[in-house]
Amino acid sequence: MANPNSLPLYEKHWYKHTHKRVLDSLLLILLLLLLGYRLISVNYYSFPWFAAFACESWFTISWIVTVSIQWNPAKVQTYPDRLLQRVEHEELPPVDMFVTTADADLEPPILTVNTVLSLLALDYPAQKLACYVSDDGCSPLTFYALQEASKFAKLWVPFCKKYNVQVRAPFRYFCDESTTTIQNSTSEFRQDWSHMKDLYDSLSRRIEDAARRTIPCKEEFEVFLNTERKNHPTIIKVIWENTGSIDDGVPHLIYISREKRPKQPHHFKAGAMNVLTRVSGLITNAPFMLNVDCDMYVNNPKIVLHALCILLDPKGDKEVAFAQFPQQFYGTLKDDPFGNQMVILFKYLGAGIAGLQGPFYGGTNCFHRRKVIYGFSPNYVEKGNNILEEELKYKFGTSKEFIKSVVHALKGWIYSPHDINISKTIEIASQVAGHGYEYGTSWGDQIGWIYGSINEDVLTGLTIHEKGWRSENCAPSPVGFIGCAPVGGPSSMAQQKRWATGLLEIFFTKHCPIFGILFEVSYAGLLAYCVITNSSFLPQDLGICIHVAIFVIHMVYTLYECLESELSIRAWWNNQRMSRITPMNAGFCGFLSVLLKLLGISDTIFEITKKDKPYSNDVNDDRDAGRFTFDESLVFLPGTTILLLQLTAMTFKLLGLQPSSTPSQSGKNGCGLGELFCCAYLIICFWPFLRGLFETGKYRIPRSTVCKAATITFIFVHLSRRATNY
Repeated sequence: MANPNSLPLYEKHWYKHTHKRVLDSLLLILLLLLLGYRLISVNYYSFPWFAAFACESWFTISWIVTVSIQWNPAKVQTYPDRLLQRVEHEELPPVDMFVTTADADLEPPILTVNTVLSLLALDYPAQKLACYVSDDGCSPLTFYALQEASKFAKLWVPFCKKYNVQVRAPFRYFCDESTTTIQNSTSEFRQDWSHMKDLYDSLSRRIEDAARRTIPCKEEFEVFLNTERKNHPTIIKVIWENTGSIDDGVPHLIYISREKRPKQPHHFKAGAMNVLTRVSGLITNAPFMLNVDCDMYVNNPKIVLHALCILLDPKGDKEVAFAQFPQQFYGTLKDDPFGNQMVILFKYLGAGIAGLQGPFYGGTNCFHRRKVIYGFSPNYVEKGNNILEEELKYKFGTSKEFIKSVVHALKGWIYSPHDINISKTIEIASQVAGHGYEYGTSWGDQIGWIYGSINEDVLTGLTIHEKGWRSENCAPSPVGFIGCAPVGGPSSMAQQKRWATGLLEIFFTKHCPIFGILFEVSYAGLLAYCVITNSSFLPQDLGICIHVAIFVIHMVYTLYECLESELSIRAWWNNQRMSRITPMNAGFCGFLSVLLKLLGISDTIFEITKKDKPYSNDVNDDRDAGRFTFDESLVFLPGTTILLLQLTAMTFKLLGLQPSSTPSQSGKNGCGLGELFCCAYLIICFWPFLRGLFETGKYRIPRSTVCKAATITFIFVHLSRRATNY
């Protein structure tokens, strides 16, 4: 029998998708054949032909990258029982937990409260946990909600551990009817359950009532007087301090709102994370840090043990920088109408990346090594180089106390609960949270969360990977974290635009990954151009079979992925149309935002995704759930324009308004059935936008957006017609 101490704490298993590999290879061969056909078909050479060749070349490159990533997927198996056998309960390392929120209106405090409560109730020694909440909105309502939550936590945490509750976010626990029939259905449990539910309902009502009132006239709220969201001093409040050593007590809970001043860069979420890192370094200085968004509650109370299996494993200790948990969502709409539940993305692309150097940092649900965030590579850590405090101050800032904490972190020294005195460090912590502390340091450049993109997570993860670190995907059962996905058109598109903008910002840096959106929009515009000018970019001989085969096989390929993931055919189609809508709307707007930034005209903006308040009823009971909603944001302009272009092109064809074709324009007989089919397919994909032209209220595309799109369409048609005269 193997010695438990010799067994690995986690294992990575590589596996194969044979059928998927066949389809991947077949599509790649067809794409290469298509490019070869374009090159040898001299008789078809024209502007549309060359434009199509450029777009299809990019699609082929993108597919090569996708296939390469997905070729060797892997999954990780962790063994928490082995960890507990190997490490004494008292010797488990401390973990600092970070929760970020930025706007009490877009991110209701009740969501933040539930996330915090789920973290405070983790199956881990309470004296080894500390929860830091960053409020970038400087909201007294958020602070009040956390104060009230800490009182509730003193009863909620023991209740969860007494009855081994799995879902420890109260709003999800109490809305699940199955909780009334769990194994411990004794009279004592039913009484405790009812009591806790009444307390949580009371907590929710108090927070809702506070949202309708002004700041309470209490001493602890005076610091919020005369403050503005982007103009206020540092505010650090110790909401609860764990002064004992009781395992089922409540961990430290600390509120932080970093200093902000007008016209001073604050670097969005990356800046907030760096402040959390410095403040926590002064107070608890845990060797591991977990960060979650305010809407991502814990679904598996043993997540710390699962993550530490990776980070404390003898091999992982030397190679792995962070353990990333996948994102999953609650209250999802049936059949994923907005295509934002990312089931296929995580199952296939995520597993493929996990089989390489490891998953990208996702910005939430991630356990980090503090020494890695402090900028050190595996070689540096392994060699045990001498650490000179004088050199560190040029990187980390001038605070002597913070430099000492950095040295302790790099040397692996861990603070014991008795060494921590939070009240004595608050004043120093306020200094390192000031807006001017980072000037002249390496924060945001070489250490901490990296600045330069509103997708600070991907950029930070790429920087870590560049230094030689690996990462691991941790997906235990049940899943570690669950959050809320946007359920409306504007919020969904705003989120996708922010992601696209951030990725494109990275595209133009030294950390550039391969990424492109412009070619898809160009392909759609080229389609309308060919129909309007009676030219073609599709072959009109047997070469069309290549395009047909690519289209059909790709449809079968994506349908296979969905059915393998236990999704419905309706969900497959929703993801198909959103894979056209999202790049041409959010993606193209992100491209324009980055272009304006590069030209020095404007800077990119971090747009907070609106989170809906948790409801106990099923969102699918609403007959309007899943319907596309619109607002006057420019993010809907590209999609509306694409739709009007296709409708105009079809109108030209049906009314015979096309010019007569010439060999120089089309190679043979002008616009054919292939172009018309693609045009009709795009119109079907943009069906929510077509309905939006005739709906009312929030389901209608605003008149201003339609007018702008119509103007662009008119200019496009005019220029296309003029081009045929030359």
